[in-house]
Amino acid sequence: MSRLSEFGHSLYNGRVSIDFVGRKWLWYSLSGLIVLVAIFGLTVKHLNYGIEFEGGVEYRVSMQAGQADQQAVEAIRTAVQDSGIDAATDPIVTTSGANNIRVQTEPLNNNQVVEVSNAIEKAAGVSDNDVSQQSIGPSWGAQVAQRAATGLVVFIVLVMMLIWGYFREWKMSIAAIVALAHDLLITIGVYALSGFEVTPATVTGVLTILGFSLYDTVVVFDKVRENTKRLGSTHQTYAEAANLAINQTLVRSINTSVVALLPVGALLYVGQFVLGSGALKDLALALFVGMAAGAYSSIFIATPLLVQLKEREPGIKAGDARARRHKSRHDADRFAHVPAYADDMPIQDDPGEEQATRRPSGATAADAVPPAGNRPVPPGAPGRVTAGERTSSSRPVSGRTSAGRPQPTRKPRSQRGKS
Repeated sequence: MSRLSEFGHSLYNGRVSIDFVGRKWLWYSLSGLIVLVAIFGLTVKHLNYGIEFEGGVEYRVSMQAGQADQQAVEAIRTAVQDSGIDAATDPIVTTSGANNIRVQTEPLNNNQVVEVSNAIEKAAGVSDNDVSQQSIGPSWGAQVAQRAATGLVVFIVLVMMLIWGYFREWKMSIAAIVALAHDLLITIGVYALSGFEVTPATVTGVLTILGFSLYDTVVVFDKVRENTKRLGSTHQTYAEAANLAINQTLVRSINTSVVALLPVGALLYVGQFVLGSGALKDLALALFVGMAAGAYSSIFIATPLLVQLKEREPGIKAGDARARRHKSRHDADRFAHVPAYADDMPIQDDPGEEQATRRPSGATAADAVPPAGNRPVPPGAPGRVTAGERTSSSRPVSGRTSAGRPQPTRKPRSQRGKS
């Protein structure tokens, strides 16, 4: 945990940096491949609409514990198909938990409903009270879909206006909506590929992931705005400041996503493998895929796209050119830039301490210091010598005091002032 905390601190301070913005075409290619797979699922396999959207009759068979197994499912499916009713030739029979079996057929009239119910009772070996049926018309599902589409359009318009007003930047709204469309398309494509039924719970889950995806994107954009507020004083390009913002929020995004995905993954497991079919697994699948896609798009799609849009502005172009000129001058003269002191600056050892610690046993501290004439010449301009240093061509200092010249002596007090 301490290493992860130290790594996150290094990302925040910029000592360690992952180039998300510079590798944007790699992320775009990866996202494009995923979106193509999602479109393939939508166009080839199509969505498996539930009975709420297509209409039909749903039977629920209550059985004793342990009897709702695959053998009972096959027996009920065969009995319904052999009933001779055209609308029941292709029923959907699945288990729902350990005690229930669900049977779905196309719309039936009253006599056909009773006939199919009797066939199910005989195949399952249950009484009339153990089989319940519910007829659902397709108009109800159409109303749900229409209202969901209306809510989605209103939500997107309001979000664009809110982001535009908060950040004072319409390009952030465009980048956020593109990332949101990316998440929705991937979620719907996974539904088509997995064969899960599209139910009202699915619509609820899809609308729920909109907020999570935008929440993570807005957090990154807020850090981008903070880092790009004074680009002239930091000598950074817009892309570098935006990439730093992603690194600063990376650990937070990962922690938030993992904490949110763990309980949703547990719900998906329970809904699929414990309870069988039902609204719980439909809701959990939409939430799980949408949250994972939202965390991905806020880092790899939204911010790189924002940088691409901003780099077209004349002011950003001029600032980036100025930052590159400053960087080129700094690289040419490595002594031109002196870092300012900060409280969190790491403490480095004195170069002499390392030599002192490596001196052989029995040697004194004076032995660790080389003679003045043999000291290495410090780097710098030719002919310049720093204080306390001499070049190798200088004459060594004599060991005699004042080079042998006679020195004045202190006279006694009785003789002071006398010639």
